[in-house]
Amino acid sequence: MAEQQEAFADVELVEGGFSIPELKWRELVFVGALRADGDLWVRDPSRPLPPFRVADLFPEGSRFRAERQGSRVVVRAEIT
Repeated sequence: MAEQQEAFADVELVEGGFSIPELKWRELVFVGALRADGDLWVRDPSRPLPPFRVADLFPEGSRFRAERQGSRVVVRAEIT
């Protein structure tokens, strides 16, 4: 269980957003917490979002751009 908690703690802040491990990103998409909306991603509030040590990474109503960089995914909120 400690290993699972560490995975959710693995959030690195980057300019304009944050990065998480690619495996964690894939989990969010698999469980439906995030869904594609064109070339962006949105939070599906009807699906559970696993907890992260950093709060409010994926606020409802926000749209996100995700870019794979090595073994991580960089996520930035899209400003409209």
